[in-house]
Amino acid sequence: MQPEAIVQKMMDHDGFSQWLGIQVLEVRLGYCRLEMKVTESMLNGFGFAHGGITYSLADSCFAFASNSHGIQAVSIETSINHLKPVKAGDTLFAVAEESNRTRKTGLYLITITNQENVKVALFKGLVYLLDKNWE
Repeated sequence: MQPEAIVQKMMDHDGFSQWLGIQVLEVRLGYCRLEMKVTESMLNGFGFAHGGITYSLADSCFAFASNSHGIQAVSIETSINHLKPVKAGDTLFAVAEESNRTRKTGLYLITITNQENVKVALFKGLVYLLDKNWE
């Protein structure tokens, strides 16, 4: 399967990414770019986007990029650094890039920026590659 078809199949069954309003902008082998609008319902008690919002956007981007090779990949370790506050009305962009890939693992770095191209979060994820192809 082509990377675009894999990501579309994943999105078709990913109610959470759909609920967040995530849009796929670009996908190719080991790479994905997403967009999402931050709404009032995504804010925490401080009036900023809950940390889980940027984490979830990055996690979806990570999943799509790591599965784009046609082999099913599952997350085994992730971390995030929140750099700047995110507000309602912000448009976020996530870009996942493959840093290293072996027969059994893949390392991905995801950068999240806002509409002003300011970095708001950095995410790192490691996947385990299953012995299962996307069909």
